[in-house]
Amino acid sequence: MGNSSSRSAQAFRAQFLPEEQAEIDGLFGALSSDQNSPRASPKSFSLEALKSHVGDALPTEMIARLYDGMRRLAPTGKAKGPSEHVSQEQFTMSLSHLLKGNAEEKSLIILRMISAAEGPVKAREVQKFTEDLVASVVHVLDYRRELRGWTQKKAPGASSRAQALAAQLLSQMKLQGGKELLGPEQLDCDCDQATVEAWVFREPHVATFLRVVVCKGFLVLCPCPQLASLIPERTVDPGREFGSLLDVLSVIYINSHLPREQRHRWHLLFSSELHGHSFSQLCGHIVHRGPCVAVLEDHDGHVFGGFASCSWEVKPQFQGDSRCFLFSLSPRVGVYTDTGYNDHYMYLNHGQQTIPNGLGMGGQHNYFGLWIDVDFGKGHSKAKPTCTTYNSPQLSAEESFQFDRMEVWAVGDFAEAHPGKGAKSILDVDPEAQALLEISGRSRHSEGLRDPPEDQD
Repeated sequence: MGNSSSRSAQAFRAQFLPEEQAEIDGLFGALSSDQNSPRASPKSFSLEALKSHVGDALPTEMIARLYDGMRRLAPTGKAKGPSEHVSQEQFTMSLSHLLKGNAEEKSLIILRMISAAEGPVKAREVQKFTEDLVASVVHVLDYRRELRGWTQKKAPGASSRAQALAAQLLSQMKLQGGKELLGPEQLDCDCDQATVEAWVFREPHVATFLRVVVCKGFLVLCPCPQLASLIPERTVDPGREFGSLLDVLSVIYINSHLPREQRHRWHLLFSSELHGHSFSQLCGHIVHRGPCVAVLEDHDGHVFGGFASCSWEVKPQFQGDSRCFLFSLSPRVGVYTDTGYNDHYMYLNHGQQTIPNGLGMGGQHNYFGLWIDVDFGKGHSKAKPTCTTYNSPQLSAEESFQFDRMEVWAVGDFAEAHPGKGAKSILDVDPEAQALLEISGRSRHSEGLRDPPEDQD
């Protein structure tokens, strides 16, 4: 039995590189020698020792969950009663499961973090665990000052954003019989290990959030490789700071759905708070600036938007590609992607008489999944029952809505504005103004002074 246990311990140690093994051994040595753990043997540590080491980096509830998960884990991987303290073998095995393990191994320790009882847990217990996990991610990144320019200033509806994101993660769980966890009536259903395992496999945020909590909470195996793409660097032009609609959790969620090469940086292009309530200003700041995320809040407090996978252009044709998506952030969280039904991904037009003037994503003329009218501050989100392009529901509280706040962020290595290509003249993005000049017989005096336009790709 001893040899079997030893082989098991070696197998879990082998999951780590030699330098990682040394770091984990050093952390265990510090925990097991902590003066706050007088009753623990030299080869184990107590909850008090773990709390002393982590301090305020994690909420007390998450520290207790992690400790319980470790002490309830049998070294052989089979169920048994929890030990009083955490041994080195349990500690190594737990970190192996949490940081290197597959969905089955992660589900095992998640169940131990939720309950000491053997067998299934209730869906409401998984819900509470998920809410604690989401809140802990923001807590530890804020404590370690790794928000990359984003702040923890309360955004509209931020008090419920953690619960909304947790609800979205849980919606990916399939209960026994294939039922989805969509409402309170399912919270008393049982979740066995197979159910939790399938959920962890289907919803990658769970594994990523666990890794961030452990690495940043325990300060082990840092830097955490997932962090670079988890939160993008936030940049705003000097002297242009403002209160964003986005909180950290919203940014994390949207960013995870962007193409990988565009997850490292967000740069503010337009904010109605800074640049005014003007459709011409919106166009002038976003055309030819590369992929971007637009987000707005309607008068009923619903927060939603869309990702444009390529530069916006003012023209009467649809544009974009299947990487575009719509999303909602409040009161519900969700991302809605290409259905393949049509290619009406992006639309931006201004100054036309016979076709709509405004910014749209998905659907069709006068029936967009998301529409910002040229009469800035008005829009619609039409879906009966869903948008044909993105399969999105109605994003706003009312089908036709009004809004005061909108912002657009360039993502990735955003394109600088260039003369003749970007926002240097309102005539470039306002065909109506250009036409009025021509009708009146006036010329565009700046036209001959510009550099020749660059060839389009």
